[in-house]
Amino acid sequence: MSNIVLGITGSIAAYKAADLASLLTKAGHQVTCVLTKEALEFVTPLTLATLSRRPVVTDLFAEKEGWQPGHIQLADEADLLLIAPATANVIAAMAHGFAQDALTAIALATRARLLIAPAMNGKMWQHPATQRNVETLKGWGARLIGPAEGLLACGYEGLGRLAPVEEIAHAASTLLAGEQKIV
Repeated sequence: MSNIVLGITGSIAAYKAADLASLLTKAGHQVTCVLTKEALEFVTPLTLATLSRRPVVTDLFAEKEGWQPGHIQLADEADLLLIAPATANVIAAMAHGFAQDALTAIALATRARLLIAPAMNGKMWQHPATQRNVETLKGWGARLIGPAEGLLACGYEGLGRLAPVEEIAHAASTLLAGEQKIV
């Protein structure tokens, strides 16, 4: 069983993370969901806790048992940090080393494999700043799946949709198995 930290950010696609958490849990992985403050606008911790069968992290400073800070413990125990959906904001924060919440603190502290599934407006995805941040993360070994093309929540058609959850789950399992090609 692999330990997966599933980071969920403030994209309308956050509701799909519930299906992803369920798929990964059913596949035998231990999934701990970490939500940004913005993700809480789209999905509830109760839903994710029920589907993952694990407590959900929503606050960097939430009390817990034991002496080790929670974000460091999760960072140390993770085999994979999967961020789905990943917003332009969180991608930028990670590329620049910001630890502004539990998720970005875990990203900065972990040495686990990193799989990012972007979801955002197509213009945001194609912006040179976002592309530079993605290239920075890839240079550090991060893998990406998506974004997909189609109708976006903003009403535009184009590149920016979250990759299908089945493909993300498959990519996570493939990456955990040590295979190079994930899609």
